[in-house]
Amino acid sequence: MKLGNNIKGYQTSDDCSVYPIDKDNYLIQSLDFFTPIVDDPYEFGRIAAANSFSDIYAMGGKPIFALNITCFPTDDLPLDVLHQILKGGQDIASESNTPILGGHSIKDKEPKYGMAVTGIVKKDKLVRNDNAKDGDVLVLTKPIGTGIISTAIKRGNAKNDDINTIIEVMTSSNSSASKAMNSTNVNACTDITGYGLIGHLKEMCQSSNVTAEIFANDIPLINNVETYASNDSNIPGGTKKNYECFNSFVNYKNKNKNEFLFYDAQTSGGLLISVPKKNLNDLIDKLKFYNCLSHSIIGKITEKKSDLIIID
Repeated sequence: MKLGNNIKGYQTSDDCSVYPIDKDNYLIQSLDFFTPIVDDPYEFGRIAAANSFSDIYAMGGKPIFALNITCFPTDDLPLDVLHQILKGGQDIASESNTPILGGHSIKDKEPKYGMAVTGIVKKDKLVRNDNAKDGDVLVLTKPIGTGIISTAIKRGNAKNDDINTIIEVMTSSNSSASKAMNSTNVNACTDITGYGLIGHLKEMCQSSNVTAEIFANDIPLINNVETYASNDSNIPGGTKKNYECFNSFVNYKNKNKNEFLFYDAQTSGGLLISVPKKNLNDLIDKLKFYNCLSHSIIGKITEKKSDLIIID
């Protein structure tokens, strides 16, 4: 489906659906929900909500309202647990002055929570994933590793300090990175979530018809994630599935890192921004100004080569 002269539909695997509402604005919308990845129901609600809002920010948009989606085992857990989950979601929405206009719940054996989020973006501010250009620099705004450490929590292997760290990462809103991006001339963006860094970068490269060179040693990592990754029981099934699906697109020139780190299925990960080199310093300065968790230069975009992604 074509939306106007320049907007594409699902073919590029972009972060939101995009619908023109007038001559100046697009309506953008996304939906996400999942099972708990931390034990605290309030923090789970915050994480799920921050993750749901992220797609709107990745396209340069402003959220205007949200709807809750929840599944809950009312026969097995007290309703106070559900109230705490919803309060966490409400607090994240309140941070961006976004009203929650209702939602829907069903009875289910395992709790699940998330949101459908609707946003708006000026047509000249929309950032897509299919416009990365030869000569661009790749910048990542959050460290990698939430999937591995979340699985370590489930296995009883995670230390409290590391649990607190990933909660901070996952509940940190991408609104600040989006503001920095909107005030800088960038070419493309996507948020890093379930497909991991390589999976989402692969979508960007394929849709933009370019190759990415990644600097393995410059990828920001959550403290101690490499130690957790050395224990196979801490590697999520989704991360392993990402490796199976996307490994064939990658040429490894640097094999000093655990390869699963590149494929780790993130929850509420950062924005991966493709910015022209002449605008790089401006973007970095803005990311610092807005106190983003990372402003790491992790690679560059080149003209299309035989390898879609090269890890140096």
